Amino acid sequence: MAVFGVLAAALGTVGLVSPAAQLSMLGLATPGERGSGDHTSAFVTASSMAAVNMGVYYVLAALADWRAFFRWTVPFRLLTCTVFTVAVIGGRAPEAFIGVGVWEGLGAVATGVALLHERRATSNAARSRVRTETT
Repeated sequence: MAVFGVLAAALGTVGLVSPAAQLSMLGLATPGERGSGDHTSAFVTASSMAAVNMGVYYVLAALADWRAFFRWTVPFRLLTCTVFTVAVIGGRAPEAFIGVGVWEGLGAVATGVALLHERRATSNAARSRVRTETT
């Protein structure tokens, strides 16, 4: 959680400091000059600020060891993976954008597996304590 949070905040900061660099990292073309109605920079700024905020939330949740938050992220990151993947398949986003969906999907799976592993380890330890106490 903390690693994801730091990465999200760092990448969001990149987008705030250099929107062109952020677009390039995502495999998106950087407009040479803004035409009428081109709000690319506004969307990059909004997305980047959201990433900074989200990154800070993740770091704070990790520092607080807030398990409920960790569980909540799994389905929503899977939803994000799905939406981004469908956007690529549907032609709403370039193929390079699939990396964002994969990042979210892998992060969700890794978090879910870690939580499941931790739950099993805790259950096994509790069962072991009960056996030891009853003998």
